[in-house]
Amino acid sequence: MSNLLENLKKGQNLTLDESKSLFNELMEGKYEEDYIIQILEALIKKGETKDELAGGIFVLRDKANKVNADENTIDTCGTGGDGQNSLNISTAAAIVCASMGVKVAKHGNKAVSSNCGSADVLEALKININLNPQEVENNIKKLNFAFMFAPNYHSAMKYVGPARKKMGKRTIFNLIGPLSSPAQVRRQVVGVFEKKWMKPFAEALKENNVTHAFIVHSDDGMDEISPFAKTNVVELKNGIINEFKIDPEMLGIKVSNRENLKGKNAKYNSEKIIEICKGKLNEFSQSVALNVAAGLIVADKENDFKEAFSNASKHLQSGKVYEHLIKLQNN
Repeated sequence: MSNLLENLKKGQNLTLDESKSLFNELMEGKYEEDYIIQILEALIKKGETKDELAGGIFVLRDKANKVNADENTIDTCGTGGDGQNSLNISTAAAIVCASMGVKVAKHGNKAVSSNCGSADVLEALKININLNPQEVENNIKKLNFAFMFAPNYHSAMKYVGPARKKMGKRTIFNLIGPLSSPAQVRRQVVGVFEKKWMKPFAEALKENNVTHAFIVHSDDGMDEISPFAKTNVVELKNGIINEFKIDPEMLGIKVSNRENLKGKNAKYNSEKIIEICKGKLNEFSQSVALNVAAGLIVADKENDFKEAFSNASKHLQSGKVYEHLIKLQNN
């Protein structure tokens, strides 16, 4: 593999097979910390490619503590790192989707790039985040929702953890982590922190047999579908990749107060989720409804985005989401 490092340092891209081979060895603890840092730095310097992402996703999914989920199960998981420190939009959207009959295997972690990660807010909502694979499968069957806490499912990541910590910056693992569901989901809504990653993400997911995905990044910099600005979408559907924009104005959304989307700590963020689950209409509920609409489409429950958004909005205001949340808390 020393040749491989030299090639990376020269700016040469890895093939898909080389990427799989490299990640396999990284995930089996074959390299010293210094060597791992050199590899990750070389990848950052030259810029990671779709084949390098695809190889990493394949190995992380393969080595994960696996969950069996049916092919219609979705995940809503962003890269984070957009610097917006917003409320937990994709986590709230996952709960709403579940209450609308979509099976959701939510994959996430504690806060890294914000004050409050998906695991933090779910804990504050008193939803169990430490489920084993069998419990995850049971909960999805029973309540359409379960959370997979990433450290419990990706034990092979321990081999690269110290190197990543020492580097203290974003690496390829921040990109492939959200795409490496232990449930091997084939349907996904993924937010990215930078527009340039949208197409490579779609291509990497295609390589890993994902059926339907939305990769999103808004013009105002969010790794979510934004109610304040147009959102760029790269859609992967049955092997075909298309690009389009979602314009909140065309959906009749009139919001202006960005402060209402700002997150704080887990307790505060969880209270804001409870408010919208009970039917409160505000910037946060509109943001969540937009991202629920994407979930409904990738789950093939809806075809038209405007209609999906309308149905998600009505459902949120009905208070039925709160009833489902109580079931999740009491489970």
